[in-house]
Amino acid sequence: MKNKRLGVNIDHVATIRNARNEIYPSPLKAALLAQKSGADSITVHLREDRRHIRDNDLKAIRRKLKIPVNLEMAPTNEMLKIATKFKPEFACIVPEKRKEVTTEGGLNIKRKEKILYKLIKVLKKSKIRVSLFIEPRIKDIKHSYILGADCVELHTGHFCDLLNKRKNISNSYLKLKRSANFAKKLGLEVHAGHGLTYKSAYIISRINDISEFNIGHFIVAESIFIGLKKTIKKFKKIINK
Repeated sequence: MKNKRLGVNIDHVATIRNARNEIYPSPLKAALLAQKSGADSITVHLREDRRHIRDNDLKAIRRKLKIPVNLEMAPTNEMLKIATKFKPEFACIVPEKRKEVTTEGGLNIKRKEKILYKLIKVLKKSKIRVSLFIEPRIKDIKHSYILGADCVELHTGHFCDLLNKRKNISNSYLKLKRSANFAKKLGLEVHAGHGLTYKSAYIISRINDISEFNIGHFIVAESIFIGLKKTIKKFKKIINK
């Protein structure tokens, strides 16, 4: 079995910087340290309101990094233009609401079908691999496949919430497992992300069909206490036990 990859999301390094409108801490510096510490890719979410990562951050990270960059982007023409300009290796299309604190769930593929079809077609023409951030539902995986996505990223938020509240996780885990298996059979690469901690990542890493974990908030938070390098190395070890 291949080692599972770890994508490190550095958005909340920028959140700390922007809280005081300073020039530090540097998202680029965090990305370079993550790369040196064993991260397999770097994820940045360029939100429409630029609440954390900004255009110049993306530009600098794209220019300096040697490992793949995964751009999380809303399904809009503005973000499509930015993606095709900077050409990250991956683009993960995510739902976005101005008032949300964080991404609240997977894409409503049926409602966004027309724009998603356009985005996927243009991104793939630009040699950018496309992932759709979805709920672990068979119908959403089918739609992702029909639209031409290369990958799906399963939203793990519900599972993590149940685990954190010490509630029964059996059904939620089974949904993730079945969804990952179904997606893999269709030829889609399967990623997982949102709300993951050491414990939840370890449990979900038992699902063989998931090849990549994208983790950000917990990594940045844990880094306050043990540093970014140790946190990344610990996660790499946990997901590949």
